[in-house]
Amino acid sequence: MSYVFLLILLFPVKLIRKLFRKDTGRNLVIQTAKIGDFINATPLLAYLQKSDVLISRSVNALAQHDDSIEEIFFVEQQKRNLWRKLCFACRIMNRYDNVYLLQPNSVNLFFASACNAKNKQFLSTYTRRWYHGIFYATADGTVEHGKKTLSVTNYLKLADRALTWQDSPKHATKPLFKPAVYPQILDKPGVIRIGISISAGNKAKTVPPVIWKRIVDHLADLPCEFYVFGAPNEQPWMDDIIRAYGEIPNLINLIGKISLEELPWAISKMDCYIASDSGNIYIADAVGVPVVLLFGPCCHYEQRPLGKVLLIGNDAHICSYVFETRYYFSQDREELFAVTDESLRELKDFIRELPKANTITSLTDAQGN
Repeated sequence: MSYVFLLILLFPVKLIRKLFRKDTGRNLVIQTAKIGDFINATPLLAYLQKSDVLISRSVNALAQHDDSIEEIFFVEQQKRNLWRKLCFACRIMNRYDNVYLLQPNSVNLFFASACNAKNKQFLSTYTRRWYHGIFYATADGTVEHGKKTLSVTNYLKLADRALTWQDSPKHATKPLFKPAVYPQILDKPGVIRIGISISAGNKAKTVPPVIWKRIVDHLADLPCEFYVFGAPNEQPWMDDIIRAYGEIPNLINLIGKISLEELPWAISKMDCYIASDSGNIYIADAVGVPVVLLFGPCCHYEQRPLGKVLLIGNDAHICSYVFETRYYFSQDREELFAVTDESLRELKDFIRELPKANTITSLTDAQGN
């Protein structure tokens, strides 16, 4: 409610400054969620070609290598205190012709509503509060988003109601940023390189060690190596696996060894990526790597990888959504992420059909002859 009063406070300033507004041709895209949600906003950024963005500082490593982005503002900096909020609202008030709001929480609604842009398009979600009506009254259009409508498509519809996810591809960095130095093991020949994320930002989305052991064991007769990606603070999850099952020879620990800036390139070296609904699975999808999504409690109808993908999970467990994320569940993680024998067979078939798997099989057959 406090942001409603801030907007009312600014309203006389907004009206007076609107008299002096000039067309600028500039776009502002507001998406302040984390990595996966930022990746899912990139089709809109690509479609618009050039935009300023209001984002979370956590995705800056990707945004700074995106040539569809001109100027970057961090929401953490702009909402730090009342003075900062008012200064930023005044700064962007007459700066843009088009404003696209993808993450409609109260602070973002305030900033978007403060703009005098001639075209303001807001996403309206199932978490909308009654007092948000004053913000939506300032919009020129809204796109209604439900729990079973694809977020990427609705983001694009903010720019053009005729667009769908198929009209504009995702990207992680644009163009793909290539680090000067990277671990040479990423180029290891003669193996199927499978990237995995054993943890997620929301710990409730973290796949338990027993599930990873089942997956690794089931693929044991294939020449797979598993590359574990993650930030330094994810090492304890790797330690849990080692404590439970000892050192697994074909499990390669890259936790803390690759920065977010370098991550899209490193993941692009994989033949497949397996993870829960986390940022890395969307990076893999964005760089064209086939993915296996262990969706657990997350609604894959609303947000999921859109390239070559295998979905593993039980729809009966779905109870967490993009704009209504849960952090605690009545079931334990072993139940939420349980993989059936049928799912494991589908996974093996999926891996066998990968181009690298076919190449290795052909070479092995040729050597045998």
